[in-house]
Amino acid sequence: MSSEKESTNKDAEAKVPHHEGTNSVSGSGKDVEAGGAELKRGLQAHHLQFLAIGGTIGTGLFLGSGKAINTAGPVSTLIAFIFVGVIVFSVMTSLGEMASFIPVPGSFTVYASRFVDPSLGFAMGWIYWFSWSITFALELTAAGLIIQYWDASLSIAIFITIFWVVFTAVNFLPIRWYGEFEMWFSSIKVVTIVGFIIFAICINAGAGAQGYIGFHNWVHPGPFAEYLVLGATGKFVGFWSVLVTAGFSYQGAELVGVGAGETADPAKAVPSAIRWTFWGILSLFVSTIFFIGLLVPSDNPDLNLGKTDASASPLVIAAKLAGVKVLPDIINAVLLTAVLSAANSNVYSGSRILVALTNEGHAPAFIRRTNKIGTPYVAVGITSAIGLLAYMNLSESGGDVFDWLLNVTAIAGFITWSCICICHMRFMNALAHKGTSRDILPYRAPLQPYLTWFGLFFCVLILLTNGFTAFIGEFSTSDFFAAYISLILFFVLFVGHKVIMRTKPVKLADVDLMTGRIQQ
Repeated sequence: MSSEKESTNKDAEAKVPHHEGTNSVSGSGKDVEAGGAELKRGLQAHHLQFLAIGGTIGTGLFLGSGKAINTAGPVSTLIAFIFVGVIVFSVMTSLGEMASFIPVPGSFTVYASRFVDPSLGFAMGWIYWFSWSITFALELTAAGLIIQYWDASLSIAIFITIFWVVFTAVNFLPIRWYGEFEMWFSSIKVVTIVGFIIFAICINAGAGAQGYIGFHNWVHPGPFAEYLVLGATGKFVGFWSVLVTAGFSYQGAELVGVGAGETADPAKAVPSAIRWTFWGILSLFVSTIFFIGLLVPSDNPDLNLGKTDASASPLVIAAKLAGVKVLPDIINAVLLTAVLSAANSNVYSGSRILVALTNEGHAPAFIRRTNKIGTPYVAVGITSAIGLLAYMNLSESGGDVFDWLLNVTAIAGFITWSCICICHMRFMNALAHKGTSRDILPYRAPLQPYLTWFGLFFCVLILLTNGFTAFIGEFSTSDFFAAYISLILFFVLFVGHKVIMRTKPVKLADVDLMTGRIQQ
């Protein structure tokens, strides 16, 4: 087993524990290196929290929630978001138990290779990296479209260029500076949601043009909406389709684990970030969905406009119904910060996953090189370069190709969550096999192993059924492949790596629980 350098746990600039040799179970190679520098532990617990918030709260909540309520109705959508929140809780607590014990860059990609199978780490890591890097291109495009709300004559190419340069530069900053930048950016979204909740309470109580609303919109047009088919079946179809949408909205919460390898005192910071991030995101999501459902009828035609600026936001629609005219411009500005904050997180998370892939021998070693301030500049550069695919949207044919690339990333989050649950079960089995009590862990996930099994079951179920609407009515080949292309690609990567590299599942006796471990 490869040796390790112990973390001091006290110095915010302490070096990340890493492999020194090439004989670990995971097949990891040498250190993240260049000029003697390594990734630095410059993030604090509050940085981790806002990193996850920045990657999670975005257009899915500010724009996608309106279409969800239109599809399934206010109560059905609320139940869906609460239920998926429980799934997220199971995933995050599982990740927190592992990441606080072995806080390495890219965490779950490393765990998949060490605990389960190198091929699983390879497939999971690459599809997760591609998901975030192509999403970076999406956010750059969305930023341009949002700005066109104020001036449609401006080309989105201008803003793709400006924001690409800005966020590439930000990700080359020392990790502490990056953490502060992301914290303030994400704070804008949190303040906006809290402000909307206060606004919604006032409007619902009768301060708006509609007078007292109460739960009127839950009665007319009703709490549940039919989707694609009529009757109770149609209401269930609506609920299940929104369950998938809710899952997409929550994706990014796992970024707490991605940043664990650059966190000072991860034994304390990671569990704290896990708890605060989960409850913060859940409360903000559920509260927003609840009040949108109270203020906006689910059959309001504006909920399904399909636009990408403030006019399609249910927050703006609620303000218009209440007779408040100044809010659209404010919401559009917040949408812009939400998109830009997500773009910032995209480059960070993608680059750290690349570092994890190189550490596990799944990518060329030069990618993990860092500069003197601990920035993995090659990984940042490669991830950021994928964002230039945003220029494809300047032509119609290029836009079609870009849409298909996005389809590849559509359910990468569910694949990652499923793999995290598998890794956690393997982690617990390895501890038991080696006679190590879970009592020594800095953080112990509750209700184990039942909660992890719960998360795995529903993540896999959603993965397998996310394209079920393609089978309702006339079969849609394009909808089918759009729904399942990422899952197909995952299995191609897994099987291809296993055949070429001839890997075998890691035996329990050989699971590496030492490399990168924080010593208590």
